[in-house]
Amino acid sequence: MDYNNTGKVVDGDDSLDSEFREPSANDKAMVEFIVDYTDEWREYREQNFEEDWNKYERIWRGIWAAEDKSRTSERSKVISPATQQAIETRHAEIIEGIFGQGQFFDIKDDIADKTGAVDVEQLKKQLNEDFAQDKIRKSFDQIVLLGEIYGTHIGELVLSEVDYFTPSTKPLGNGQAAFGVSEKSRVAVKLNPINPKNFLFDPNGTTIEECMGVAIERFVSLHKIEEGIESGKYRKVDISSCYVDDDSIEPTQENIQFKKNKVKTLTYYGLAPAEYLLNDDEEVQEIEGISESKNENYKKLVECVIVIADGNILLKAEESPYMMKDRPILLSQADTVPNRLLGRGTCEKSYNMQMAVDGSMRSHMDALALTVAPMVAIDATRLPRGAKFEVKPGKPFMTNGAPNEIIYPFKFGTNDGQAMQTSKEFERMLLMATGTIDSNGGVSQVSRDASGLDMATATLIKKYKRTLTNIQEDFIIPFVQKCAWRYMQFDPERYPSVDVKYVPTATLGILAREYEQKQLAFLIQTLGAQSPLTPILMQGVLKNSSLSNREQMLEEMQKQSQPNPQAQQAEQMEMINAQKDLQAKDVEIAKTQAQTQQIVVDTQNAPKLIEAKLVAALSNNLQNGDEDKSFNRRVEIAELALKERDIDSNEEIAKMQNRSKVEGL
Repeated sequence: MDYNNTGKVVDGDDSLDSEFREPSANDKAMVEFIVDYTDEWREYREQNFEEDWNKYERIWRGIWAAEDKSRTSERSKVISPATQQAIETRHAEIIEGIFGQGQFFDIKDDIADKTGAVDVEQLKKQLNEDFAQDKIRKSFDQIVLLGEIYGTHIGELVLSEVDYFTPSTKPLGNGQAAFGVSEKSRVAVKLNPINPKNFLFDPNGTTIEECMGVAIERFVSLHKIEEGIESGKYRKVDISSCYVDDDSIEPTQENIQFKKNKVKTLTYYGLAPAEYLLNDDEEVQEIEGISESKNENYKKLVECVIVIADGNILLKAEESPYMMKDRPILLSQADTVPNRLLGRGTCEKSYNMQMAVDGSMRSHMDALALTVAPMVAIDATRLPRGAKFEVKPGKPFMTNGAPNEIIYPFKFGTNDGQAMQTSKEFERMLLMATGTIDSNGGVSQVSRDASGLDMATATLIKKYKRTLTNIQEDFIIPFVQKCAWRYMQFDPERYPSVDVKYVPTATLGILAREYEQKQLAFLIQTLGAQSPLTPILMQGVLKNSSLSNREQMLEEMQKQSQPNPQAQQAEQMEMINAQKDLQAKDVEIAKTQAQTQQIVVDTQNAPKLIEAKLVAALSNNLQNGDEDKSFNRRVEIAELALKERDIDSNEEIAKMQNRSKVEGL
């Protein structure tokens, strides 16, 4: 089955069921147009990259080749694993950074979208489920590995309809049921890793969109071509297995390539003349939005999908069936090379130092072979006729004369091992060049000092972050967008057409996580368990962990951090009661203070009252003519009463003041 630009399944031409389709003039012109351009692009690729890419593959796989010799007299074939280690380290760190948190993307609703609310969580779960079924993570793993070797991550989106079987039960009535399987189908968008050796591109472009076109050339099994013809995906043409002796597009370098039942195909995604898509009896229609050029080859170019087999058989030629008219090719640079489509990989960074390490090790091995292997000088005229001289334990030697005069051991001296020490220094510089170690030295040297290790770790994290940013911006987000568009076009029941924003959630790898965990643990230890920031830091530690029940632990921690309504109510009641008690104490203190002030006033006024009474009594005595003796006696009694009154008042004031102080406390 195939899809047209409306998203419907299209069958093959019914008129061609009985016989093969003969190529028309437009078909031949289309093939010539595509082949001419791709031949020029292939020549550019081979002249600039092909030889180096083959060397990078051999270094990664540890394969020796004669052209990799550092000198003509070199005999050893040993290859240092330094570059292999750097590739695997960076590859593992980047994959951990992308998929370490489980989900590698997030979806946010577009505020400017007027189509209404979108169930973002449902859309995200559905995409994750489809990605898991189509093994997207495995494809990413291979693409990142190819990027570390060759310098460029390249992937192709392939749309297909997949049939699958599920166990099912069908009720028959009367309490009976039939058990079996049910056949279902789903639209699948798979990601195919593309080796740069199979990729052709317009050298004038620096991005996939800027190129006039891109193409993928590879060998496909003959039964796949026949299957595509039967389903209507390809045109019904006469094709047979015809292996083209071209090892350059084979996925790996082998001693002998398998050559049976293989067809070389060229899949082109890009611009092509619209008139070549028409049949010979159709007229060229004006295409809106495409301006004519003075060059005939660039008139009315439209976005097309072209498949050519064996260099001259047109299997498929149609305008792009995708609603967004985008190319199903994803590309990002492993390390940025400005103003160039292809990037720079780990092998390219380490190539010079790898050759130096291999040269030093091979020279040491060659010298070791001369100094260790037994060698002897022999007088050939005094050996028995037909004697075969071999050095073996316990082997007797027959000579015509004294053996010490005929056989003489020969040595070149001893090997000082300086070459191996030099190779270790070259290996250190190789790891520096690839960004897998800091320039301060090896891990074993830096680990002696904790601060030095932290500095080295921070530097490594920065270097990995650059590569991860390229993958996020140029590969991950475009991949999710293109997949969502295809699901919306060809599976609208499950994926309604909505405008949302896709955000990368990839973080740094395990190295960065360990570094962050260490920093968070140090902060928790510094703040203490009673700090309000400690629960927040603990959540950060759990988020960075790889525990299987991490989400459950985070939910429980969030629940514990939420306030308890009953505890809040009890706390509020305690605060209200405390306020009431405080108010009652304030009233009591105010009352005591008022009484104290009244006593003080009474005490101050008491002498005046007594004096007034004395004056009144004196007046009465004088008027009555009492005797002086009686008068003096009454005066003494009054003065004594006044003194007692003063003592009682002072004691009362002291008691009130002490009481006020106690109640205030």
